Amino acid sequence: MKQLGTHLVADAWQSPGDLLNDPERIRRAILDAIEAGGATLIDLCVHQFSPHGVTATATLAESHIAIHTWPEHGYFAADLFFCGAGDPHKAMKVLQTALEAKQVKLTEFTRGFEPGVGILG
Repeated sequence: MKQLGTHLVADAWQSPGDLLNDPERIRRAILDAIEAGGATLIDLCVHQFSPHGVTATATLAESHIAIHTWPEHGYFAADLFFCGAGDPHKAMKVLQTALEAKQVKLTEFTRGFEPGVGILG
């Protein structure tokens, strides 16, 4: 397989609800994660839901980071896809620390294709 990137899918829990419901805290955590992972920000969108919850998506030159929070459960889900030289593991560690998640389950996928398969051969 020709590897094009690393895709991390994270489930994190036992985070303080007030942190998970703070859009500015989420924004700062993502910006710090992007820097730690060696990525380049193109755009960042953060949305606060009522009565609680935050969703944030960062478009990166190297792909993306997305996070969705459920403060009432102390839980967040994160999706980090990096291609090139960036390190999504470093970025995820920053998110875990910033949002004080005591437990994290990571699933890692290698993204890519089989050479010689597809429309370009």
